[in-house]
Amino acid sequence: MLSLHRRLTLVVLLWVFGVEVSSGPLFAEVSYFPIPAISSSKNDGNDIGLIVPILESKPDGTLTSLTAPMIIHNSLLGVRGTFNYFKYWSAGRELEFVGSLTEEIERKIKLRYSDPGFIHGLFAVDVGAQFFKNATDRFFGFGQTSPENAETNYTAKEFVVDVNFGLYLNEVTRVTLIHRYRQVEVQEGGVDNLAFTGDVFPRVPGLGGASILGHRLIFHYDTRDNLTTPTAGMRFTAYAELDQNFQRESTDDPVYFKYGVDIRKLFPTPSKRAILVIRGNIQLTFGDGIPFYERSSLGGENNLRGFGEDRFIDKHLVVVNIEERFHVFGMNMFNVNTEFEIAPFVDMGRVYNTFNYRQFNEYEITPGIGFRGIVRPNLVGRVDWGLSKDGGAVFAGLDYPF
Repeated sequence: MLSLHRRLTLVVLLWVFGVEVSSGPLFAEVSYFPIPAISSSKNDGNDIGLIVPILESKPDGTLTSLTAPMIIHNSLLGVRGTFNYFKYWSAGRELEFVGSLTEEIERKIKLRYSDPGFIHGLFAVDVGAQFFKNATDRFFGFGQTSPENAETNYTAKEFVVDVNFGLYLNEVTRVTLIHRYRQVEVQEGGVDNLAFTGDVFPRVPGLGGASILGHRLIFHYDTRDNLTTPTAGMRFTAYAELDQNFQRESTDDPVYFKYGVDIRKLFPTPSKRAILVIRGNIQLTFGDGIPFYERSSLGGENNLRGFGEDRFIDKHLVVVNIEERFHVFGMNMFNVNTEFEIAPFVDMGRVYNTFNYRQFNEYEITPGIGFRGIVRPNLVGRVDWGLSKDGGAVFAGLDYPF
């Protein structure tokens, strides 16, 4: 589905083009303003439309809620209407609701609640459910050498529920258990000029759908000064996951395993006007008959930003991201304190079927540059452009990529 985050990024980055109307009691400020929505994505096509964000903030400029109805025309799927609501409380507690209906194929409804300081900060809780049909998903085949001209399209019809419960061992260390249920049905895609994945890759595991129950145990060590808009510290996570596919297509073992390590470190200058950020990520997947959409994936807004989503898929991946975040300026707009950053970056990554050979060569390298608007401590709006052998890609979101 065309990313909600890609639309709402404009709320942060294009406030300067809006017209403010404020009202409300003394304890809150309410601002709303229409802004144009014009964007492009390698996988999702071109958009043009209108967003009317409504921001509620405290007198000190702290954002407390964001409501954003929007109407968009997409070059691939027609007209889409979407209603978005985000509620922010103190200590990082958030509520998110999204409802969306598109002229062609796509649907979405999502509800999520998170509280990193549940019961006086002893626990972290994050629960969510969503149903969606994403008509612009891509598959190129498995492996790092899958050619661009093998691109196919499919619609992923999914229902997902996940429950995350974490126990703090101390202020910076947490153990989290995640249970998830994912039901997937693969249907004809919505991109007319691309072949259906099932026609080109009829034997790929997962075409017949999947019903997956997964359990992941995660160790977190996190010294960052903020979960959403950090300026210093590091984050280390390591996880092990057991998954079972109750809708397997053959006699393959329905059980498979995932293991991963993710390390992120911020190196700020004394003034924090420049912050070097380095991230390393390894994921390993073991088992037979694993659906292609459950395997390790490179490409997209969070790892290899010069390629479209899921450009490279295989059992294992290694990725390194380096970016320098430069503070450009800050201002108060519509009673909200906003900062702006520019961030040149380099992403390097590779997927593998086995680690028995060539682990450390033939990486894809994608340089690029990012632009960010930040409302501390709750919100980051970003646009990242990366260059690659496929021609490059543009992504936007409501968070940092890492």
